[in-house]
Amino acid sequence: MGENPAKNHYAQLNQGEENEMEIFGYKTQGCRKALCIAGYILSCGALLLLFYWKPEWDVWANCIRCSLEEADIVLLRTTDEFRIYSRKTVTWISVSALIKSRLDYPATAEEDSVFSKAIMKPSLQVKSIQVQRIRYVWNIYAKQFQKVGALEDHHTCSAIHAKFGSGLTCNERNVRKVICGPNTIDVPVIPIWKLLIKEVLNPFYVFQLFSVCLWFAEDYMEYATAIIIMSLLSIFLTVYDLRQQSVKLHRLVESHNNIMVTVCRNKEGDSCFQELESHHLVPGDMLVLKEGKTLLPCDAILISGQCIVNESMLTGESIPVTKTHLPQADNFKPWRMHCAEDYKKHVLFCGTEVIQTKADDTGVVKAVVLRTGFNTAKGDLVRSILYPKPMNFKLYRDALRFLMCLIAFAAIGMIYTVCVFALNGEEAGEVVKKSLDVITIAVPPALPAALTTGIIYTQRRLKKKGIFCISPQRINMCGQLNLICFDKTGTLTEDGLDLWGLLPCERNCFQDIHSFPADHSLPWGPVFRAMAVCHSLIVWEGKIQGDPLDVKMFEATNWVIDDSSGHHIEGQGSTRATVVRPGPKASSAPVEGVAILHQFPFSSALQRMSVIAQEIGGEKQVFTKGAPEMVAMLCRAETVPLNFESKLLLYTAQGFRVIGLACKSLQAGKQSTDLTREEVESDLTFLGLLIMENRLKRETKPVLEELSAARIRSVMVTGDNIQTAVTVAKNAGMISATNRVILVEANKIPGSFSASITWKPLEENKTEDYRGLAKAMGLEPRSPRVFTSALPVQDDSPPTTERRIRLALASGQYHFAMSGKSYQIVAQHFRHLLPKLLLNGTVFARMSPGQKSSLVEEFQKLDYFVGMCGDGANDCGALKVAHAGISLSEQEASVASPFTSRTPSIACVPELIREGRAALVTSFCMFKYMALYSTIQYLGVLLLYWQLNAFGNYQFLFQDLAITTVIGVTMSFTGAYPKLVPYRPPSQLISPPLLLSVVLNILFSLSMQVFGFVVVQEQPWYSKTDIYSACLSVNNQMENSSSISSLGLHGMRDGAHGQTDNGYKSYENTTVWLLSTINCLIVALVFSKGRPFRQPIYTNYVFILVLIGQLGICLFLVFADIDDLYSKMDLVCTPTTWRISMVIMLAVTLAASFLVEEAVIENRPLWLLLKKTFRYHSKSHYKRLQLVLEQDSAWPPLNETFFSDSVAISVEGSMGGHSNPTFDSNEDAP
Repeated sequence: MGENPAKNHYAQLNQGEENEMEIFGYKTQGCRKALCIAGYILSCGALLLLFYWKPEWDVWANCIRCSLEEADIVLLRTTDEFRIYSRKTVTWISVSALIKSRLDYPATAEEDSVFSKAIMKPSLQVKSIQVQRIRYVWNIYAKQFQKVGALEDHHTCSAIHAKFGSGLTCNERNVRKVICGPNTIDVPVIPIWKLLIKEVLNPFYVFQLFSVCLWFAEDYMEYATAIIIMSLLSIFLTVYDLRQQSVKLHRLVESHNNIMVTVCRNKEGDSCFQELESHHLVPGDMLVLKEGKTLLPCDAILISGQCIVNESMLTGESIPVTKTHLPQADNFKPWRMHCAEDYKKHVLFCGTEVIQTKADDTGVVKAVVLRTGFNTAKGDLVRSILYPKPMNFKLYRDALRFLMCLIAFAAIGMIYTVCVFALNGEEAGEVVKKSLDVITIAVPPALPAALTTGIIYTQRRLKKKGIFCISPQRINMCGQLNLICFDKTGTLTEDGLDLWGLLPCERNCFQDIHSFPADHSLPWGPVFRAMAVCHSLIVWEGKIQGDPLDVKMFEATNWVIDDSSGHHIEGQGSTRATVVRPGPKASSAPVEGVAILHQFPFSSALQRMSVIAQEIGGEKQVFTKGAPEMVAMLCRAETVPLNFESKLLLYTAQGFRVIGLACKSLQAGKQSTDLTREEVESDLTFLGLLIMENRLKRETKPVLEELSAARIRSVMVTGDNIQTAVTVAKNAGMISATNRVILVEANKIPGSFSASITWKPLEENKTEDYRGLAKAMGLEPRSPRVFTSALPVQDDSPPTTERRIRLALASGQYHFAMSGKSYQIVAQHFRHLLPKLLLNGTVFARMSPGQKSSLVEEFQKLDYFVGMCGDGANDCGALKVAHAGISLSEQEASVASPFTSRTPSIACVPELIREGRAALVTSFCMFKYMALYSTIQYLGVLLLYWQLNAFGNYQFLFQDLAITTVIGVTMSFTGAYPKLVPYRPPSQLISPPLLLSVVLNILFSLSMQVFGFVVVQEQPWYSKTDIYSACLSVNNQMENSSSISSLGLHGMRDGAHGQTDNGYKSYENTTVWLLSTINCLIVALVFSKGRPFRQPIYTNYVFILVLIGQLGICLFLVFADIDDLYSKMDLVCTPTTWRISMVIMLAVTLAASFLVEEAVIENRPLWLLLKKTFRYHSKSHYKRLQLVLEQDSAWPPLNETFFSDSVAISVEGSMGGHSNPTFDSNEDAP
């Protein structure tokens, strides 16, 4: 039964967001409900349990379809590939107690808000549902459920200041509080009984319960008891773990739910301040932030003053972040659209700590509550922990399919059992028990547990190596990674930058370079002032804190920050300003100090930051610092040197980080807070270039070489300059010396909707040329470095160069490099070219956080398994989106990433891939073993059923507990192989080698068991009725004596056996059981694959000792003839020759199994030959595209420009929407 989306019955919830869902309306029907209740009673609760597992069936059975407006039950379905259903009851919220008269209706200003549109008249009720802790109310005008608990996005900047600037009235606040609920991120500690019931109702444990009941009915007490003990232990451990997590999460959020805050209330046009507990806050409330440290209980938009915030809880970076107030822009754009990517600079996020506040003219720092409760950034983070996104991996889907095959296999066995026992006149009850028993044999109840053991051990090994994992399901995915995206700064290169030199500019000419550390200090002037004030540094806990680049630049001036108190600056009222003054080691300066009056913080989108500063007793000036190209564009053309581009290229081509500096004087009389960023950052005077050195980390090159040798692609995704990025990529070995780099540039054509794209090759230049040039300019680097430089090839380049490049391109030895701007234009206007560019794209520079996430997703669309390794907040979205995100941040708060490395180097990447591959292979080994063990036992039981016989209880117990359980626990101990081979393990169970391995081993087992079963009946000593004839006849022949005492002894023995024979003893039973038991050990050994992904099996000492011990016991059971032991194990004595024959059969099976596994299944050249013979091509999108491009001689086009059609694909939403739900997507959601 499925859903047919009909008008008004169906809608979408959270459209375009990560947690998008489909919603269907249903109405409960009395007669249907009564029938279902009768079904619950008649089925003894089985129907209720089925409905618990399948909520959609519950809704379809109890309810009828209706419009969402009439619905009292809604059915939700996720729009991802899992299509998970959930059922929610519609609740009604009454606001009649708050709205006594027409005057109490939400104010006119609120007529366009969801609060007024949700109140039904005249009942004054609001219809709502709660999904994943977020409340949605029914909008009676839009006829849809809308999220509440957040300020609407349609408000403009000026509207936020006007509507909420003086606070809400008491009535508005009360209505909002009732509709939105309290501002709490409430995670109650789940009671143990609830956890216990939820765990016990898991289908796996229900199947175990069914198995145990059946075993008790068959007097299989020992194993049933063992399973009960193991299951209870597993349940209690799981419940304890879940309880601990629940307590931990509760403690994490508990402290934020009750913070005393000051709010501004609007009473009859007058504002008054009021202190209250934070859980009373509602969207639109006006918060007043006082001096000192404050923990934020909600998300809020800063509308006056300035704040410095520690956002490490969200980003993992403890660098203080400066927040500025929302501008009072008078336009019709919604505030977030107006602020573009910079809107976060005005938002204070819940759970972060305000370290410092700076008031403006009004004297107070005010913020409007933007989101409350689970709608906040922290609420989103907590929800991502409470409701993790299910992982889609072929292994788990195939495991489920394989399980279905085993169930089908079991069904065949059941039919066979019923036929055999019914035809032989067995009692109906016995027939039912025996047939049901086949299910518990064919479908191993321990399979899910066995699959997770490998992951648990891998997680433990990773922890020892300093890699922490919060998403264990992703470990297996790491074994499939074939492309890794690396951030540059702090990941491939050292985190800290060293100040290398300063290239000042005067009268549009570059002056002599000033090197650091220099013998003489930097002279006083505009450049010095820019270095002293153009930063966002603060003094926190006695130390200068902030961006490492800012710290290095400021330390070079030898000035100090005087941030002890507010400073009254002329014409600025009571403005609190940061003042920088000359330090003890500073060179003499003609000023007492410089005050930083206002900041425009660094923006990734704008690639710059600016400050308004004033010398004490002097004039106001603007200082700007950022990407040199961007800064130069903002400067007056006559102040920028003519050789600006060549000089910039000279340094960036050597891998230096270059920063542009500029300034201008401001007119007196204008308040700095009234100026817009556009006004401030225009008509600047170019001051020069600050050159910083960013060295590669020691581990970078060897790691990238190792990945390259393993055929794992490395891609650089950075916010830095494209020339610097290309040079670092070459120095790191990401781009080899013989390969060519092609610069892809895309630009929008002014005045039209079309765009152009150009391919320019970058030519290698001899290092000596640059060395000579560097020496001539006094530029020789201090440390010996190998420089490779990159310059665009001019159109008039010599034919030899063109031929050389074409030769490299023909062999596929080329790499594309592009900027974030070009990437976005390609994604919008040249969508068909994007996959081709990504196939050889190695350097992506000047990428914004949204673009990084988008790039990872585009790689995934090409069927790459993508890993992302980064260390900054700008990598959060990409870390979350990637198949395996690895954070190098030292902060444990980097919750965006499934993996976090304690050591901040990329050495953890190959380590994780190695362990992932080992875990994946272990999962396959365990799966194959569990499937074979159950099939071996199943075949043995069906053979014996033919004679109305079966294995005895202790025989089952020995196989299930002493053999399989112990092997299942120890097989996964094998560690990862230290070398990464240039191919990956298979990603799916339904693959020819794996299926062939299982099928052939089943055939070997079946052949051996059938052979033993048939041949034992052909032996001269075999008797169907006398189970002691074999040893009696042998003994008589050997002793050649008819002594009465001997006969008396045998008589006693027969009598003893006659007393304890429970019907299981037979020659067939003994033969089949011994063969199948040792066969389990054979497949365990054969399937314990070592190289190339795991260490050789002999390194797993515990497993080897276990196998030797088990084999020893089994051989003892084969050759021993101890009456009590044989009696207990339901075995009978057989002649020594037959025992040796059984050992030979087992040896032949071992040899055949081992030979097939090594010569066929693990023979990679053979499978490659078969693929070639049958012309099998990979289904991966990127591999098919590679084949197409290899045949295309016109690709890539060099020194050519293409133009797009006028129609562009809008990807603005996607660029910002591919973000982590804990921090980014919550703000990027429309």
